[in-house]
Amino acid sequence: MRIATWNINSLRARMERVLAFLDRHDIDVLALQETKAKPSQLDLTALTEAGYEVYAHGLNQWNGVAVISRVGLSDVREELPDVPLWPQDGTGVVEARAVSAIVGDGLRIWSLYVPNGREIDHPHMAYKLRWLDALRAEGARTLAEEPDTRTVLVGDFNVAPYDEDVWDMAAFDGKTHVTAPERAAFHAVVDAGFADVVRPDHPGPGTYTYWDYQQLRFPKREGMRIDFVLGSPAVQKAVTGSFIDREERKGKGASDHAPVVVDLEF
Repeated sequence: MRIATWNINSLRARMERVLAFLDRHDIDVLALQETKAKPSQLDLTALTEAGYEVYAHGLNQWNGVAVISRVGLSDVREELPDVPLWPQDGTGVVEARAVSAIVGDGLRIWSLYVPNGREIDHPHMAYKLRWLDALRAEGARTLAEEPDTRTVLVGDFNVAPYDEDVWDMAAFDGKTHVTAPERAAFHAVVDAGFADVVRPDHPGPGTYTYWDYQQLRFPKREGMRIDFVLGSPAVQKAVTGSFIDREERKGKGASDHAPVVVDLEF
């Protein structure tokens, strides 16, 4: 089974790219982030005609996640247990940042769009850390109840866990994505039992998944590695290959993220 994750930065704007990507790489399951639409705003006809089931979760023009599968899609869950609200001023809601489903041969895939954090001292940073802790807690609970679970946490984590995951640490002085608390929160998810299954085959530095649209970051190779596939022990054993499709960051109308693809054989 071939699975992939991709921050698409608007599914409505890039539906043709999604369809071409699915076909070109023979993808069985695709997790999307930043779909930026309510489900009612999405025309999914082309995907269903291509043999895919789709579950999209979105509340407005921000955030939004989806799972696209041609190997079954069942037992859908929206949001993580105990996930914090935003804003955290008493008026908040659970944002559309997480959705999961059972696909293929009993694999639960979570499509995750971790909050950005915005600035180090911004309330969004505290929200981000609480959100990641909710993810850690759910992962730990899942493995405690079912050690052999086939579960994969994929998506845009908005954290660069190591210095090699950004083109220049000096450029991030005083900025988010690389701070010790963010990295600790990411590694807590890993330590709960969910390993990065792509990095062993594609180590850094220079192995990026995101390049800002501004300042010619992509042609300058000034990117970040913030999109991950974290697998439970059963998933780790099933990995037979992986790649980052850097070509998808090229050309007119590209997302600012590249897809990450993993092959599994259970």
